[in-house]
Amino acid sequence: VILLAHRGLLDHITAVAKGLHISEAEGRKQVARIVGRDTKEMDVAQIARATIESAAENLSDGVVAPAFWFLIGGLPGLLIYKITNTADSMIGYRNDTYRDFGWASARFDDLLNLVPARLTAALIALMHGQHCSWQQIRRDAKLHRSPNAGWPEAALSRGLGIALAGPRSYDGELREFPFVNPEGQKDIGADEIDEAIEHLWRAWGVVLALALGAVLI
Repeated sequence: VILLAHRGLLDHITAVAKGLHISEAEGRKQVARIVGRDTKEMDVAQIARATIESAAENLSDGVVAPAFWFLIGGLPGLLIYKITNTADSMIGYRNDTYRDFGWASARFDDLLNLVPARLTAALIALMHGQHCSWQQIRRDAKLHRSPNAGWPEAALSRGLGIALAGPRSYDGELREFPFVNPEGQKDIGADEIDEAIEHLWRAWGVVLALALGAVLI
């Protein structure tokens, strides 16, 4: 499961990087497949930020969290997590159709990702020698609208030396979200996505080694 989730994630992210190496329009076309925000007016930096944010979040809920809940609860723990995470992706928002179920799945997903998100941030920080920056990571994580997604994004943004998040548009409405690691570089592109992919492979290797070690002990 971890292998499949990671492989699929990297395929999508790599497609965006390759698209940007071709043209801005091709990068915009590819990023539209992995994010829910408006993409028609995105520039190169916005495309790169959206892609890396998706990578950081999915490292947490697509790799670290399944491994964590498998180690905690075995196959039942993994299944409960995957069912909840899938439900959150499909109906985890408020509207007249899914108001009750959407709210419940989103809150339960937040609860199940509480520890894995922070573990992911710690893993990224340690891999990049950013353990002394934990207070800054914690500060930036709180700027995010999600109680969990901000943690891996804050850690990866510092590891790469870039700013993530910031203003973006949903359904034609511009929302002025703050930047995560606002001191980081904002003019980014395909090269930074490529660098993020390298870090994802390293993080995946560490998670896999830890999971296998825990199973064999």
